[in-house]
Order: sequence, then structure tokens, then C-alpha cells
Amino acid sequence: VSLSKTLNPQLLQGETVPVNTDSEPRINRLVFLNKVLEKSLKRLVADASFYRFAQTFGPLYKQNPQVTKVIHEQFVSGLQKAVEDDINKVIEEGELEGKLKELDRLEDLAKDSTAPAWRPSGVPEQDVCSFLVPYYRGQEEFLRRELRKVQKENAVLVQRVQEGRAAISRAEDNIAKTAQEWQASIGGLEALVSSLCPAENLDAS
Repeated sequence: VSLSKTLNPQLLQGETVPVNTDSEPRINRLVFLNKVLEKSLKRLVADASFYRFAQTFGPLYKQNPQVTKVIHEQFVSGLQKAVEDDINKVIEEGELEGKLKELDRLEDLAKDSTAPAWRPSGVPEQDVCSFLVPYYRGQEEFLRRELRKVQKENAVLVQRVQEGRAAISRAEDNIAKTAQEWQASIGGLEALVSSLCPAENLDAS
């Protein structure tokens, strides 16, 4: 996140950062952070003035003021770039941009809320319990819902299994009944054949 790119150009003029009131629009946290860092960087550059630089390198300045000035400009430019790079690295590694935007979003969502904001009680155990108890209760309710869901699914599966077993039992009964009917038919056919063709006639032939 570049300091100069992130900031509103009007915020780079060196004016004092306005304090937010109910009648004034809130400046978002990312812009505010960059504004503070921008001012700090300007003060750092101001402290590294050419006057102090010339005093520190007096012999070089007396011998060649122009070279000293060029060296000072390069030093200030390098210092400013190094500080900006370090700041940007911290912002990126800490994911500050996304976190600050999320804070702005949460603040916007809470604007219309009439409930008092949470404040620590001063007793860490009580604060932890006030957070964990609702969380665990929510988890308990979630698990209960999941348990009821699984039980309902199991009941459906049990019913299907029972229906399947009943269907198999009916199929077995039908097969047994059909087999008995076939056996009865074969027995009747054999009796008919025996009556039409007595055994002695068969022997004589």
C-alpha cells in the first residue's frame, strides 16, 4: 500500500488531521494511518536537513558545497524510500489494510445499533467466560441440530431397510407358493397320465 497512492490528495497538504465529531464525516482508518505515517516521514526528512548534513560533513562541504548538496539529496531520497518500503512491508505482512477496512465496516454496521458497546469488565476470567459461554452454547445447539438431522436420516434408512426386508419376504412367499403350485400341477399331470395309460399297458407294449 503506497502512502501517496492510498491518501486523498487533500490530505497531503500538511493540514492537521480533523477530529471526528457527530456532525463531521469519519475519516477511514487506512487513510488516517497513512496520514500519520506521512507526517512522521516529513518530520524525519525535515530532521535530516541540509544544514545538519553540512555540519556533520563540514570538510566535504567546505571543499565542494555542490557535491555535498547532491549527496544530501540522494541521502534524503534513499532514506525516504527505505522508510516507505519498510512501512509498506509492515502494512502488507500484517494485512493492516484489510483489517482496518473491516473495522470501518463493523463501525458502519454498528451506527444504527442502540445496544451499548462491549467494554471489558476488568476481570479477565469474567470477560473470557462472557465470550466463551455463548460460543459453546451456540456450538451445543448446532450439534443438537446436526444430531436431530442424523437421527431423522437414520430413521428414514431404517424404514427403507424394513420395507426392503418386507419386499424380500413377500417375494420369497410368492416363490414358495409358485413352487407349490407347480408341484401340484406336476402331481395332477402324473395322475392323469397314469389314469390314461395304466402301468400294465405300458409293460405289455
